[in-house]
Amino acid sequence: MNQNDDIKIIGSILEGNTANYSVLVDRYKDMVFSLILKVIRNREEAEEAAQDTFLKAFHALPGFKYEARFSTWLFRIAYNTAVSRTRKKSIITQAIDERMVENYSTDEVRENAGMLDEQQKIELMNAALKTLQKDELMLINLFYQHQQSVEEIGIITGLSVSNVKVKLHRIRKKLYAAMAERMQLKIA
Repeated sequence: MNQNDDIKIIGSILEGNTANYSVLVDRYKDMVFSLILKVIRNREEAEEAAQDTFLKAFHALPGFKYEARFSTWLFRIAYNTAVSRTRKKSIITQAIDERMVENYSTDEVRENAGMLDEQQKIELMNAALKTLQKDELMLINLFYQHQQSVEEIGIITGLSVSNVKVKLHRIRKKLYAAMAERMQLKIA
């Protein structure tokens, strides 16, 4: 996904070749859906929100300022759409208690995780990810899966760079705590 290609396609769309928008949709549909699904956690709702995202982006395209990558701009729209939908539906998520985080050492988690095979590690990580709140899951997803920089995540979420860094650090600690707890349950 080349930024220069996106810029050329956007220019073409703005000149009236609206059919070229399908190229951008095809290019980013999986990433947008994945991002939204992490927030909404309901496949059908996420599909609708992804469609809404692309519709909103199409109508807002004349206002795209080229200050950030198109993908960053699109992810911001996707994030806002997903958050709006969850607010409307009042989806309740469960988080790990902050006090629990302090009880686990990351070295302890790494040491015990070394004894697991790859499938067990994947299951352990997936179980830990399920304990995160939707906004925490979104940040982790943007950073690791979509390889967005801390600065880009700040643009997408409206958070300051330092706030993104702090939140990512705390989320990692929560993940380690959840994995440590899960490993103790398997060992016991």
